[in-house]
Order: sequence, then C-alpha cells, then structure tokens
Amino acid sequence: MTAPVVYVALAKAALNLAVTLNDNYFRDEFYYLACARRLAWGYVDHPPLSIALLATSRTLLGDGLVAIRLPAILAGGLAVILVGILTRAMGGGRTAQWVAALAFAVMGTSLVFPSYFSMNVFDQVFWLLAALIAAVILGGGEARLWLLFGVVVGFGLLNKLSIGFFVFGLMVGLALSPRRRQLLSPWLWAGGITAAALLTPHLVWQVSNGFPTAEFIRNAQTLKIVAQPPLAFLGAQVLQANPATLPLWLGGLAALLLMPSLRPYRPLGIAFVAVLALFLFQQAKPYYLAPAYPPLLAAGAIALERWQARRPRALMAPAAGVVLVAGGAVIALASLPILSPAAYERFVDAIGLEVPQEERHDLGQLPQILADRHGWENLAISVARVYSALPPEERSRAVILAANYGQAGALEFYAPRYGLPPAISGHNNYWLWGPGPATEEVIVTIGLPAQDLQPYCRSVEQAGIVVSPHAVPRENNLPVLVCRGLRMPPTRLWPFLKRYV
Repeated sequence: MTAPVVYVALAKAALNLAVTLNDNYFRDEFYYLACARRLAWGYVDHPPLSIALLATSRTLLGDGLVAIRLPAILAGGLAVILVGILTRAMGGGRTAQWVAALAFAVMGTSLVFPSYFSMNVFDQVFWLLAALIAAVILGGGEARLWLLFGVVVGFGLLNKLSIGFFVFGLMVGLALSPRRRQLLSPWLWAGGITAAALLTPHLVWQVSNGFPTAEFIRNAQTLKIVAQPPLAFLGAQVLQANPATLPLWLGGLAALLLMPSLRPYRPLGIAFVAVLALFLFQQAKPYYLAPAYPPLLAAGAIALERWQARRPRALMAPAAGVVLVAGGAVIALASLPILSPAAYERFVDAIGLEVPQEERHDLGQLPQILADRHGWENLAISVARVYSALPPEERSRAVILAANYGQAGALEFYAPRYGLPPAISGHNNYWLWGPGPATEEVIVTIGLPAQDLQPYCRSVEQAGIVVSPHAVPRENNLPVLVCRGLRMPPTRLWPFLKRYV
C-alpha cells in the first residue's frame, strides 16, 4: 500500500467527519439506535452485526452524532485502503493504486455511505475483503484461503444479506472462466460451510419470528421501491458512481474480460456482469450494485498505468486525478449535507442535476438522502407540546403511536430531553417489540390519518401539527392526534398495525 492511498483515505474520512460536525441525525439512525437498545440476533429489515457495532460504540462514546458515526467514517476510510490493496494484489503499481483508490473515494455511494450510520458502509468493506481474498487466490494464492473467504462472507451476511449476490456472481464467474476447477476445491466448500455456520443464529431468529425479512423484502419490492427499466437503472449507475469514474470502471470491465495479463482475474469481471444482470431484472435500488465496482476500478487503473508506462511523456494519470477530484467535488455538493436547502436548490438547478427517485413517495426541494436529516427534533418538540397539554391523569397513562420507525425512533431518542412517554409503532421491528405500556384510555398519534383511527377510537381530536418544510413531504404538516377510548385492548389492535416495508 502506498502513501498516496493513505492520504486519499484520510482526506475522505476528514471530509465525512467535517460534514458530520455540521449535520443532523438521519432518519434511520434513530431506528438503529432503538435496535441497539434491544440487541437480538436479527431484526425485520437487517441482520444484527452493524447494530452490535453501534451498541458497542454507543456504550464507549455515547450517542452523540460524531460518536455513532465514527465507526462508519472509519469503515469508509478503510474501504479506500482496501481498494489500494486490491489493486496491488491484481498487479497494480503505485500509480494504479492511488488512481483506483481516488476513483473509489469520489464515487457518490462511497461519499454518502459513511455520512450516516448504516450497514451499507460495512457492506462495502466486506465485499472488498471478499474480492481481495478471491483475487489473491485467483492470482496463485493457496486454495485454503477459501476458508478465510467463508469467514468474511459469514460476517458479511450477518451485516447485510446482499453480499450473497457477490458470492453468486463469483461462482458464475468461476464456472464461466478457465478457473472453474476452483469450484471443486474442498477448501471452497469448507468456506461455504463456515459462512453458513456463522449465519445460523440469525437464521434461527428468522425461523422463530416467522421469516419477517422475507415478508419485508416482498413488501418493499411491491410497495416501496420504484421499478426502473434497464436503461434507467444503468443511467442511475453512471450518476451514483460519479460520471468522472465511468471511463475507469467501464474500461476496467473490458480489461478484466479481454486483457491477457488480467485473465486470472476474469471471474471478478464476470461476477460484476452477473450481479448487474440480476439487479436489472428484479426490483433493486441502483445503489445495491455499489460494492461491486472496486475490482473494475482496480483493473481500469492497472490498464491506465500500463498504457502510460509505454508513453512516459503522457500525463493521463495526473489528468485522471484532476478529473476525479473535480467530479468528486460536484458529487459531494450534490449528495452530502454541505449546502443550505436554498443553496442546494440553486446548485442542482445550475448543473441540471435530477436525482433518480428510488422510493414511491413524493419528494420536496431536497432528495431523500438529504431531506431525511431534517425535522426530527422539531417533531419531538411538537408532540411534547401536545402531550404536556393533556390532563395529568391522561399524561400518566399515555403512549405515542408513530406511523413509521423514523418518527418512533426520534421520539424515543428525544424522550428524556422533552419528557415524552414511550413511543410505539407498527413499522418493521417496532411492531415486533409490541404495544408496550399502551392502555385503552389515551394514545397520542403522529402521522396517522384521523379516518384510519376513528373505527378504533371513541374520540379523535387533532391537538397539533408538525411543520418541517425541509423534510420529505410525508413528514411535513403532520397532524398530532389524541385518540381516547380504544374500542379494544391494544394487544388486539396490534395485528392490524403491522407494516413490514
């Protein structure tokens, strides 16, 4: 690993840290913090590993914004270094290593993933580790390294199940290349058994809870994710990967498939094509493909380095660096919370940027990745205002019913600061956690239409409204309702509120 690769990693981590210092909590972070307070071997919409990391960080450092994002920021920097190491393992020299690392660092997804806590940035690290081990084996390394590959994949599956797509793609790549004999290696099968063994506790949790993740995925594909035709999906790839990186990763794909000196690593190129084909014909969000790019960037940087070696006076590598940095600056302004909402709107209008919509709900002036950082403390303040106005005898028995996990998580997070009662919700793992201390007497609700509550409540009164103009429209102008006199016990009402999506 060369010093320039380390400098790129440090610069990227410094950027994400600087942005965090002037940022707000992201919607999903409240939910993940709620999960971290209730450790388990699984959750409706994700496996347990990232939540265990968050619980550890929270215990050691607290739940301040920098504290909970520090693991993600460090993982983002580590991913850059792993790209440099992967490039070296595939035969790249000093120039190829820093070009590949820089190209990865300025990808839109690489900039965004460490900007809030989620399993996505750790998913990148696990895909990179798996690709690195595979590259070492394909380059002549010992077959027993497949056992280490299985360990990495096992922990990767405990973080996010999507690393299974990489395993699928790599197996296709091995089968369709001269390296197919690797499929007969007992070490490869031992690695597969190891990965399955590591995932077993999570599988047991899935069985004991009725396979909630399978239901969540079905509902997300039919109710939430925007279906994109193949050309739109490919266009979103160019945008999210940063258009400045297109020549490098596209050239890298061609090099992996056609360049004789990179022939040992051809399964990695075929793996990318296989995973892309899989995502094109199912309802996948464009960013799902993001962790598959590093082998392509490595191969493209190696091809560039070798081309320049034959033309000593050419300045292709420095020129590529300038273009990548410039493209990264534009992508950073478009995808990170750097500009004010008004300045952001002027900026995207000036460059003619239209961010692809990934979910089926209306967007306001900001894309969802930015809008979901606004309005949460205001939500807690608005609900607390309604709660504090209740008569004392009602306040002592009230709970808050939220429409989604973002609202419930934010209300739970800010509860000590604003004196709020417990928050419950029928959304994802909040539904599994149940109605808690809810009684039949009074429930303060947020985000639920009055007409949906009237069949279950003897009276429904609007007592407030949450106005958050920079949030997504579904989180703006939300009525705060007081439901009095449930017509059934909360435990009987609970099945009707279940929403895995």
